[in-house]
Amino acid sequence: MQVSVEAAQGLERKIKVAVPADKVDVEVERRLKSMAPRVKISGFRPGKVPFSVIQKRYSKQIRLEVLGDVINSSFYEAVAKENLRPAGTPVIEEQNDTDGGIEYTARFEIYPDIEIKGVEKISISRPKADIAEADIDKMVETLRTQRKEWKDAGRAAQKGDRVTCDYKGEIDGVVFEGGEGKDLSVEVGSGSMIAGFEDGLKGGEVGKYVEMDLTFPDPYHKAEIAGKPVHFTCQITKVEEPVLPEVNEEFARSFGIEDGNIATLRDDLRRNMKRELDQAVRGRVKNMVMDQLLEQNSFDVPGSMVDQEAQRLAKQMKDQMSFQGAKGGDLAADLFKEQAKRRVALGLILAEIIQTNQLKAAPEKVRQEVESIASAYGDPQQVVNWYYQDRNRLQEVESMVLEDCVVEWTLERAQVTDNMMTFDEIMKPSAGG
Repeated sequence: MQVSVEAAQGLERKIKVAVPADKVDVEVERRLKSMAPRVKISGFRPGKVPFSVIQKRYSKQIRLEVLGDVINSSFYEAVAKENLRPAGTPVIEEQNDTDGGIEYTARFEIYPDIEIKGVEKISISRPKADIAEADIDKMVETLRTQRKEWKDAGRAAQKGDRVTCDYKGEIDGVVFEGGEGKDLSVEVGSGSMIAGFEDGLKGGEVGKYVEMDLTFPDPYHKAEIAGKPVHFTCQITKVEEPVLPEVNEEFARSFGIEDGNIATLRDDLRRNMKRELDQAVRGRVKNMVMDQLLEQNSFDVPGSMVDQEAQRLAKQMKDQMSFQGAKGGDLAADLFKEQAKRRVALGLILAEIIQTNQLKAAPEKVRQEVESIASAYGDPQQVVNWYYQDRNRLQEVESMVLEDCVVEWTLERAQVTDNMMTFDEIMKPSAGG
């Protein structure tokens, strides 16, 4: 077998391979002979069909099969001989089958050579927080709000009330599609409606009308009315104020605290908040590490791998939209190209760090991660069993643990400082900076 390699652009390579004719001819004859006992042709007894008849009828089909197999096996033999690592499936551009043998040209991309650099230049400001009694107080108030009930306010609407109204919206004096309805319930101050609508309901009373001149945002999910001025007429039919439950034994029992002890409830909340805090910190540190590993290590990424990942992301998004009830055609993979390029590059960096440093997902760490996931459910042992009953599920957790190993490896070599923050600042970065 003769092999020659030509470097094209970037990671692309072309390889020319020549395979001697006898390698193909011998295999074709072997396969024809192996099928002879099973061939059924009218006029001949089974197993008694002359070989010349079998050759005439099946040699073309068998030769095509052999050519495909020989090209496939010889390609990987050739790239191994040349110490090349193909990324993706090769494209066969030229193929000649002559008496002298097979000659073909394959175009493909190779994995980039990656040498991890700049880890010591990485600077991580690691968030850190203690859970204070005030944080637990706020969580208790959040739980009270989640269990709130509504009663007739008997007054004009104000922030925090739930207002029910019949409404009509007009653009240029015409009611737009979906712009009219009855029994619309709006919690004033929730931010669920377009700007100005909830404020316009303040001061409104049952049986009275409220007029509002507003503008739809641009962009808006209904493109035909985006950015347009609209006049709303709302007749208020109900104004209700929230009633929060008392923090007592009944309240505690509603959250699974059998003895109704408020102190037990607060301890339970502290544990849950600590778990959520640890997960949030781990996620933010991991994102910082990944961002800076990418920043310090720039290299060409195989386009075939990016295309494949972009198609996977597009399908994932389409499936998610379908699950949520949204309708639409196929999403263009090009929309996900940049995200796919980042994911592929990160995957190559992580793989290099893992391989070079022989990082392993230790069974005890995998178990610890599974138990951490399971702790958020009512029957943790059932969740643990669910993971360990399926190798594919467990591999997902092992991949997470390996990523954590890369983060730990990086933090040991990077410049790390602790940044004291509040619980809310870490859990709600948009509110806390």
